[in-house]
Amino acid sequence: MANNNLNKSKEAKKDEFYTQLEDINNELRHYREHFHGKTVLCNCDDPRVSNFFTYFAYNFEFLGLKRLITTCYKNQDIDLFSQGRSEQAVYLVYEGDKDGDHIPSADEIGVRPLRGDGDFRSRECIELLKQADIVVTNPPFSLFREYVAQLVEYDKKFLIIGNKNAIKYKEIFPLIKQNKLWTGYRGFAGGMWFHSDYEGKTEKVIDGKKLINVPSIWYTNLDHKKRHEEIILYKHYTPEEYPTYANYNAIDVSKTADIPCDYDGLMGVPITFMDKYNPEQFEIVGSSLELADMSIIRQRMGKPDGGPTFYVERDGELRRLYDRIVIRKIK
Repeated sequence: MANNNLNKSKEAKKDEFYTQLEDINNELRHYREHFHGKTVLCNCDDPRVSNFFTYFAYNFEFLGLKRLITTCYKNQDIDLFSQGRSEQAVYLVYEGDKDGDHIPSADEIGVRPLRGDGDFRSRECIELLKQADIVVTNPPFSLFREYVAQLVEYDKKFLIIGNKNAIKYKEIFPLIKQNKLWTGYRGFAGGMWFHSDYEGKTEKVIDGKKLINVPSIWYTNLDHKKRHEEIILYKHYTPEEYPTYANYNAIDVSKTADIPCDYDGLMGVPITFMDKYNPEQFEIVGSSLELADMSIIRQRMGKPDGGPTFYVERDGELRRLYDRIVIRKIK
């Protein structure tokens, strides 16, 4: 039991990433029209230190919000989530400025106890979810699949942060293919910097606070302008520049910018294509994880390294490629 609790604490620590206010503001400014008259829920965040709560509380009247609810997960381990300053999980309810100073104060923010630990899967937190129109948060990366499944189950609008590789998850990619989920406004370049005590590969210190870089993007089902911008296509197809896969009938396009303007068949593009995806310009057919015919590769190579993906033949040798998304142009 002691080892089990220790392992849970370690996992929770890895999920304790606090989003910078600058990153929240830079993304949220592209969705302002969605929030008027809405109740916003920020779960999976400690409302006493969360920049999500700060953003929505200070922009409550500007956005025209109806209500703001914020909850956090409370672990009894003293080193996790608010350093054990509270003996029980709480949720905060803010319904706007009441004294005219346009600054959220303690008297205006209702702090209410939770019976449980604030886990987003608990019955009382689900009841709060039911009250929300839009969910905005940075959920635990280790529970991302389960978290998104809950949002879909309760038919919620959302804007959340997740790992870039979540695009490839078998639970997430079908939602992308069905246009029930897409990437946010922020681009794929680089990662996002989070305040965290976790030991990351890339770290920096600003104002005495440690930040680590995580390959993260925003995921949403809120529409935004960038999603309808067309990619300007200028390159022309040649069999030499765009080889056909050895184990699937599609051509390989190694860069989104190189999608040919005169090819109407199936094309495999990097997952970074999602940064430029316009559902009126392209259809997503599938991914290399589900479409690659690995029996062909096994016949020629024996047991290949890694899971299913596309291969191309160069100089008589089969070469394994990174994961691809298969698309075709909408005529």
